[in-house]
Amino acid sequence: MTQPAVDGPVHHTGEPAQPDRPMSLETNLSLETNPEQPGPDWTPWRKAAVIAAAGVPVGLLWWLLAPSGLNLLTGDPDLAAGTNTATWLPRDLVLAGLFLLAGCIAGSFVAGTKHHQPGPGTVILVVLAGLAGALIAWGTGVLSAQWWGAPADTSASASIAFSLRSYAVLAIWPAAIALAIFLNTLFPGSGGKPRR
Repeated sequence: MTQPAVDGPVHHTGEPAQPDRPMSLETNLSLETNPEQPGPDWTPWRKAAVIAAAGVPVGLLWWLLAPSGLNLLTGDPDLAAGTNTATWLPRDLVLAGLFLLAGCIAGSFVAGTKHHQPGPGTVILVVLAGLAGALIAWGTGVLSAQWWGAPADTSASASIAFSLRSYAVLAIWPAAIALAIFLNTLFPGSGGKPRR
């Protein structure tokens, strides 16, 4: 007994064979907006460059918000001048808070999903980028004070000028990035489906 010849592909589901048709416009659009497909190609170097470049706005914010800078955070005229020693610690704390916020945002940006974690090389690269961002922010804040701030007589103490007294603050940004990535590894969210 011979099998009859069948035109087109053979389906094992019992459904009649469908001729190959080009995809409709709706099908193409649904494939382009499919959330399972990866988004823009964010290489580790691009992520690191964005993190380091974020130091410029963070430094500007430091000068705008901190006491003895533009002092928008408190608005207290007693804290407007660096000659008041009570401004020195809050000035460092404002930068520390900005670094903590920037580090948490950057760490979340790099952390990945439940099924796609960053490799050790990527983590080291973005932590170093966080350190570079902290140095850039520090320099940007000091430069902003020199350009737009009132000149200060630093003969009594260098801390009278808009500056950073505690250099340990510079470690907060990279440490916050590392901590955010570590916590995301320990407690991953729902994430998404694994990328293929």
